[in-house]
Amino acid sequence: MARPDLSTSEGLATYRQELRDVAKPMRFAAFALVLVGAAVVVSAVWLSVPAWAINGGYIALGIGWILMVAAVFMRTRYHRRRMAEPE
Repeated sequence: MARPDLSTSEGLATYRQELRDVAKPMRFAAFALVLVGAAVVVSAVWLSVPAWAINGGYIALGIGWILMVAAVFMRTRYHRRRMAEPE
C-alpha cells in the first residue's frame, strides 16, 4: 500500500475522507446500539420497563461500546499500515 501524499491540502483532505470511511458501518451500528441502550435504560426512570428490557439496554450499551473500540482499533491499524514505509 502506497503512502498517501499529505504535502498538499487536497491530498490531506482525501486521506482524511479515506480514514473516515474505514469501519464506517461498524461505527454507525455501534452508535445506534449505544443510543438505543441508553434510551431504554433512561426510560426506566419514568416508565415501568420490565427488568429484561433494562438488562437488554445495558447489553446493547456494552456491545455498542465494544464495537466502537473495535472500529477505532481497525482505523488505527489501517492508518499505521498506510503510513508505513514501503519496502
